[in-house]
Amino acid sequence: MNNLWNVGVARRDITSQEPIALAGWGSDRISTGTLHPIWAKAIAMQDKQGTTAVLVTTDLLGLSRDMSEELVARASEKFGLQREQLIINSSHNHAGPVTGDLLHLYYELGSPELETIERYTAWLLDEIEAVIGEALNTLEPATLTYEPGLCGFGVNRRRAHGKAYRELPQVVDHDVPVLAVRDGNQNLRAVVFGYACHPTSYAIPKLCGDWPGFAQIEIEDAFPGSTALFVAGCGGDINPFPRFGRYHEELPQMTGKLLAAAVANVLERDMQPIESNLSLQFEEVSLDLEPAPNKEELQAMRAAARAEYGESIRTREVDLQLSHLEEGPLTQTVPFPIHVWQIDTLRFIALSGEPVVDYSLRFKGQYGFSNTWVAGYCNELTAYIPSLRVRREGGYEGVSGMMEYGWPSAFDESIEERIASSVDELINKGN
Repeated sequence: MNNLWNVGVARRDITSQEPIALAGWGSDRISTGTLHPIWAKAIAMQDKQGTTAVLVTTDLLGLSRDMSEELVARASEKFGLQREQLIINSSHNHAGPVTGDLLHLYYELGSPELETIERYTAWLLDEIEAVIGEALNTLEPATLTYEPGLCGFGVNRRRAHGKAYRELPQVVDHDVPVLAVRDGNQNLRAVVFGYACHPTSYAIPKLCGDWPGFAQIEIEDAFPGSTALFVAGCGGDINPFPRFGRYHEELPQMTGKLLAAAVANVLERDMQPIESNLSLQFEEVSLDLEPAPNKEELQAMRAAARAEYGESIRTREVDLQLSHLEEGPLTQTVPFPIHVWQIDTLRFIALSGEPVVDYSLRFKGQYGFSNTWVAGYCNELTAYIPSLRVRREGGYEGVSGMMEYGWPSAFDESIEERIASSVDELINKGN
């Protein structure tokens, strides 16, 4: 059989066993319990030539660059994986733990909370390393099939945030890419699925996976013996609606059920066979920033932020740049890892950071809506990644969200073409 692969699947429970600061909302919340476990899961795929790739998914907000680079180094040392062979995707879960130095400007925590985060992060990195090894050690013959579905709860939040933004376009991507792994008896072993939307429907201080976590639970209940792995798409400017309000606790479960139903609809119909051919490409590009503010401009920004917000994340993010300025010129570029995996006819494009939905729509329009899967939130949580349209519109995802990520200024208008050019080069290189 030309579509015969070797596939390994593994999972590790990465739920904190002690109360821990929760990530994602820019406030100092401490967990008060667990609604359901959160997971690191991995799928290792090996084609008929022996080329191997490992995709890790986590129910986390993301990984910092330091965390990502450590995991890459471990995977190379322990398992011989090269950079192009490993992708780590985070669901961008806002109901998971704070980890490492990721978005550290958001939080103003005391020593006990920081010590808990340090303990958890060290353990977490060991667990992710372990799940990679377990996936590689459980390779068994399997077939792969692929098909996209649809689900409609994601809404462009730039348009939804108040009357002032109603004139902005309603740009969304409702595709639900689904990759199914079946054994020789056609039993479902694993399903990898995705959606382009923030997991921000749950803000009660209990650990869980928000709607992606509930979707995984629903799929695994519907298909016993399978492992469901969620891949976050280009949802930097997309939120689930409705959210919060009267049905706050029920909404993430309801939304997860909707997505699981969309996945089940795909699994229950004929899907496109994926032949056993794997081509892996990787590049880290440099994205240019606008000229950084000088010391006087930063001091004026700090005074304005303090007057409006008091001592807060807004003053901390300016203080960081002032401290960097004491050491030398502020940075003018941002490193940006990009993967392109060509899994037979399926193009899997993995972008770092929080890319807005335009990237998904652009690449699917360019390379094919039926056989192109564009993921965001891969490897490291770099920053919001605006398209040219969003950069020119400005606002949070376009301009003002950069300093909370530790960057001194917004991306310049070359960003979209720089990313698109690299993706095109990687696709052509893999053909």
